[in-house]
Amino acid sequence: MGAYILRRLLLVIPTLLGIMIVNFALIQFVPGGPIEQILAQMEGEGDVFASFTSNADAGADRVGGDERYQGSRGLPPELIDELEKQFGFDKPPVERFFNMMWNYVRFDFGESYFKSAGVMELVWDKLPVSITLGLWATLISYMVSIPLGIRKAVKDGSKFDSWTSGIIIAAYSIPGFLFAILLLVVFAGGSYYQWFPLRGLTSDNFDDLSVVGKVVDYFWHITLPVIALTISSFATLTLLTKNSFLDEIRKQYVVTAKSKGLTSFRVLYGHVFRNAMLIVIAAFPATFIGVFFGGSVIIETLFSLDGLGRLGFEAVVARDYALVFGTLYVFTLLGLFVGILSDLMYVFVDPRIDFEKREA
Repeated sequence: MGAYILRRLLLVIPTLLGIMIVNFALIQFVPGGPIEQILAQMEGEGDVFASFTSNADAGADRVGGDERYQGSRGLPPELIDELEKQFGFDKPPVERFFNMMWNYVRFDFGESYFKSAGVMELVWDKLPVSITLGLWATLISYMVSIPLGIRKAVKDGSKFDSWTSGIIIAAYSIPGFLFAILLLVVFAGGSYYQWFPLRGLTSDNFDDLSVVGKVVDYFWHITLPVIALTISSFATLTLLTKNSFLDEIRKQYVVTAKSKGLTSFRVLYGHVFRNAMLIVIAAFPATFIGVFFGGSVIIETLFSLDGLGRLGFEAVVARDYALVFGTLYVFTLLGLFVGILSDLMYVFVDPRIDFEKREA
């Protein structure tokens, strides 16, 4: 197992490097950039996207040559050169990339271009919101989907199996943002009831509340965004659990256990459960990361939650490359290690699994 883990760790390096190269290369061709943002604001041109609609060939990374930015008309060339030097755009792209990666290897992510704060400081500041949404959405999804999937496997082909499949597939087909808007309109004072707050993770008087009051206030605020984030995740996990249990129930050892006089409950939870839950439990880290990042941008925006999804969206819009590439590096690295952790979870759940022998 040690050799397998070492190979996976070594594979992280070229994978991470490849992802960073592709994204860095693509960003060179995207219209707009931090310098154009500043120039547009200085000349009062408003939204940077509007100023680039008719000038899509004026890229932010066209630096160091004779061509000037479209937004620089009327501004002294010395100012443009100073801005390029400040953002590091006076160097060739290849040199900028390797300088960036050398800093990232040392976990030096620099400062945001426009927020006057370190990249990691901003990430740590927004992390609690995203962890709250991702963790609770994952836990609720598992708590509902696993018992439901087991029940559907036991009742396979029955009316219960049919109508529950219809419900979870219908829920899966509803876009998360549309369901979030529906929750806001119905339950957050839109047109009907005002049972839940419209925005934020806590109330303004949160610090003055008692411990019980803080817990109640916390759950009161996260109810709607967590439901909106969870609604589409039941189908995959439920059907995965059902199919896993059906596959195990039909095996010979189950027939043998029943022939020995064991009850259905004893067979199901004493023999089938461990084998059937292997793939479900082992997938927990990857599922959490998927919920953690997937759909959080829209949910955080709709419910005015200041989390990582919203931070990343604002960084892309503002062309805050320091924040974009810093968070991309951290989260890609995190995702790669979660993949290794998922494999270790398989071994933890079932020690009989040996990845080294399977690779051989």
